[in-house]
Amino acid sequence: MNTSIRLHLLVLVSALAPLVHSASPSPYAGQQSRDIKALSSAEQAELLAGKGMGLAKAAELNGYPGPAHVLELAAELALSTEQRERTRALWQAMHARATRVGQQVIDAERELDVLFASRQVTRERLAAQLDRIGALQAQLRAVHLDAHLEQSLILTPEQASRYAVLRGYSGEAGTQPEHGPGGRGAGSHKH
Repeated sequence: MNTSIRLHLLVLVSALAPLVHSASPSPYAGQQSRDIKALSSAEQAELLAGKGMGLAKAAELNGYPGPAHVLELAAELALSTEQRERTRALWQAMHARATRVGQQVIDAERELDVLFASRQVTRERLAAQLDRIGALQAQLRAVHLDAHLEQSLILTPEQASRYAVLRGYSGEAGTQPEHGPGGRGAGSHKH
């Protein structure tokens, strides 16, 4: 192939490349038919089920166990009857609050979607709705993080260390809190 033909092919390919790139679908393609554009059905289901969705990683990965996983590992952690009861009550309270706030997040996201779909959105309405959504998201995260804080007061330091091993966190820095809320260690409470 001579140099002139190669040069023409290179120019042709270069000219067509932007057309090929622009023809590829958006990663959002198909999502325009969602009930709530910003939330998938799976995300909505997790919110309605009170799932953690990674909202408590700051606690979990720094040695503050979560009540759901503590209950799953109750036998391996050798929880006492009182610890099981307190953890179950903690989980139930957290779950009730998380599902309530999760529903509020969904409702607020739906309202945001309606503002745009109805073409009624203004900067003021947008700012107000985003403030509401942000506050609800923070409240939901606080529900989960607070449960981890409370759980750390129920377990002994040995149980918290065992939890870290069972969850695969051992050997990492910060897997066991030195002080729980109020400056007390995880096992300093009478159970």
